[in-house]
Amino acid sequence: MQQKKSVILDASGRPFKQRDAKALQTDDVRITGLHRTFSQHPSSGLTPAKAAEILQAAEQGDLIAQCELAEDIEEKDGHLYAELDKRKRALIGVDYYLTPPRNPSAQEKADTEYLQEMLEEGNWIKSLIKSMADAILKGFSMHELAWTRELGEWFVEVPEYRDPSWFMTHPENHNELRLRDASHQGAELWPFGWIKHTHLAKSGYLSRGGLVRQLVWPFIFKNYSVRDLAEFLEIYGLPLRIGQYPSGANDDEKRALLQAVMSIGHNAGGIMPKGMVMDFHSAAQGQADPFELMMTWAEKTMSKVILGGTLTSQADGKSSTNALGNVHNEVRQELRDSDLAQLAETLTRDLVAPLYALNCKSYQSPRRHPRLVFDISDPEDLTELAEPLKVLVSMGMQVPQQWLHDKTRIPKPVNGEAILLPEGQPLTQPPSTTKQHTLTALTADKIDRLTLDAEQQRLAESETLLKQMQNQLADNMAPVLVNFTEQIATLVANAESLDELQQALAELDLSVDEASEIMQSAFAAADLAGQYDVSEGH
Repeated sequence: MQQKKSVILDASGRPFKQRDAKALQTDDVRITGLHRTFSQHPSSGLTPAKAAEILQAAEQGDLIAQCELAEDIEEKDGHLYAELDKRKRALIGVDYYLTPPRNPSAQEKADTEYLQEMLEEGNWIKSLIKSMADAILKGFSMHELAWTRELGEWFVEVPEYRDPSWFMTHPENHNELRLRDASHQGAELWPFGWIKHTHLAKSGYLSRGGLVRQLVWPFIFKNYSVRDLAEFLEIYGLPLRIGQYPSGANDDEKRALLQAVMSIGHNAGGIMPKGMVMDFHSAAQGQADPFELMMTWAEKTMSKVILGGTLTSQADGKSSTNALGNVHNEVRQELRDSDLAQLAETLTRDLVAPLYALNCKSYQSPRRHPRLVFDISDPEDLTELAEPLKVLVSMGMQVPQQWLHDKTRIPKPVNGEAILLPEGQPLTQPPSTTKQHTLTALTADKIDRLTLDAEQQRLAESETLLKQMQNQLADNMAPVLVNFTEQIATLVANAESLDELQQALAELDLSVDEASEIMQSAFAAADLAGQYDVSEGH
């Protein structure tokens, strides 16, 4: 029976043919015109009515104007750009790692480590993450994958950013992106060819998920206020000039008077026909506060939409306190974690899974592959963790080492790396990774255990013999010690004072000959026992 050939599927269940990976889809003649598209800059002369038309067109699948508008407002508004850039840069400073599938086999663990090394060798993940964060404003970000096969490996060159105006939504499926071509439905994206990151700021269809739909309104009103403030500053402080021409003046004389009125205001001098009069009234009055108030409102609204608060970007000196600033920073941290979670989901589906399917032997199903995870956990304070942990372990709690490594973010030693040891503990050679050295280490360990057992047995026998000799010495010395004790007890009982007892003890003549004989015999026995141990090599 012929074995069924395995088929590599993408996240949507579409088969991937390796021969198709050599040709980029955007090189197709139907869509090569996308490379020659240029922005129409819809922000020029933008009005609320025109903005509403752009947003409605995006809802119907025409994303071009909305994406170009998002690009414009990011370029034209410095405050909006700065706040967006803060949110993007917060993502690239977080480390990432790959985790194997659930209940992994040894091969799956090895393949996960292999993919981790492959991604690190590329050295473009950080820049890719920042580029993918463009979806925060526009709702989606597209990067095309260029596959290359070399030395038996399929790997990706630097993913190339594609302008969002290249894409449209499917007429029936508003969450499916397609390349714009001459057809009504657009060209389908080829399997394993794109990193399609959709970053939904709110629930709804893809075309309504970007922050551009919230930021376009404060952008418009701020521009109105900036324009009005510029006009106000142009005439502020200048006197009102009124020219009077006599009756019967012709058009040339009127134009000459008007030119004189306009030039005298800026040049402080000019000429006009004789017989005409110019009056100067009080200077223009007014304040810039209303314009600044509107601009401040617009910028604070932008900060709230992008970063969730205002105190991480600007402080007014009134309501800005340290405690409130910390709360706003925590909100910003939550936004970062949410952004990273969406990025990890996209990178796992559109980058890690294809690399795993094309290069790893343990690939079995598109449902089982390694995952990319961002390390958003804060390292525990070691001083606050060490003492409670020491107490809990001493009470019998079983704490896995892996949990502690994850908690402290201290990696495990690999490949015989040197490790830190407690003070005074001798250094040991790292375990060998070869089979021969492993067997040698196991044999040496077994010999050490046998030697230790023999030494412990010899020590036990020596302790038993020593105890027997001590008991024999005590039995032999007992009668002598009893005689000494009885004589001293008699002196103590008969003495009437301490001085009399001290004098009686000094005059007491105790015979130690018998005790000396017993001690000499004990010393001789101990010496013989020691010589025997030395002769036996103990």
